[in-house]
Amino acid sequence: MIRILALVLTIGGMIALILGILGIFGNNLVALSPWALTILGGIFFLSGVSMLKYRKDKPIES
Repeated sequence: MIRILALVLTIGGMIALILGILGIFGNNLVALSPWALTILGGIFFLSGVSMLKYRKDKPIES
């Protein structure tokens, strides 16, 4: 479960970072502020990568 959340955060952070950087240096593709997208994308990306790196899923024992 943690691995799935970490993957979602990482991929979402990458998308937000790309859209934010494109908005800052080029054309803005979304209606949101490009700086906000870049900051949130960085936070989500770093949290997702750190969760993938340091958290280990344990098998569910029944």
